[in-house]
Amino acid sequence: MQGSQHPVVKDLVLIGGGHSHVAVLKQFAMRPLPGVRLTLICRELHTPYSGMLPGLAAGHYGFDEAHIDLGPLCRFAGARLYHDEVVGLDLVNQTIQCHSRPAVKYDVVSINIGSTPRTRDVPGAAGNVVPVKPINRFISHWDGMLARVLARTNNVNIGVVGAGAGGVEILLAAQYRLRQELLQRGRTDDDITYYLFGETVEVLASHNPRVRSAFARVLQERGVHVLAGERVIEVAPGHLITAR
Repeated sequence: MQGSQHPVVKDLVLIGGGHSHVAVLKQFAMRPLPGVRLTLICRELHTPYSGMLPGLAAGHYGFDEAHIDLGPLCRFAGARLYHDEVVGLDLVNQTIQCHSRPAVKYDVVSINIGSTPRTRDVPGAAGNVVPVKPINRFISHWDGMLARVLARTNNVNIGVVGAGAGGVEILLAAQYRLRQELLQRGRTDDDITYYLFGETVEVLASHNPRVRSAFARVLQERGVHVLAGERVIEVAPGHLITAR
């Protein structure tokens, strides 16, 4: 753990609890830098491991298994932890503006807050789709969507936009989870139709032919309707509109 016997010479502030900052905290815990005060500012105290998201959605993992608790990690690293949202940077005075606390001084700042899909570029998407990122928001939306689907008795259409590895994984994970949940209730998913939309002419276009062929077969066996070469240009309640 970081010692406090050295005067603070530099303030290193980490914004966001992403994977890179988790690694920094771990390194500071093992090899602290004398005179460097480490601070983490993050909106969420539990950071999800994105590689385990499909398994979490499928029900293979629980919340604790797929998340890193930043509190103990910060204590181990001797870092200050501020549970807050950053709303601005003052580059002249080298301070960070937060939503709920006074400004935080920095000498060096690192930002690792993850990516966010640009849903505003697709008309209607902002209010009618569930973006996979930020992951914490997706998880809460997914739990709500799962409950709504299980409560319905009529036909349900589920569409995933994006035919890369992430889109394929999420769709298959969602299908698996729904089938298991329905099976426990003595039901089937015969009234659920799954769609996968992709701009490229093939699913998993960046992967080698054997991988593409294997997953094309899996998707067909799972009854997924693959709409390759279909770019979604607009979203309406209950509908996706493609370019052709």
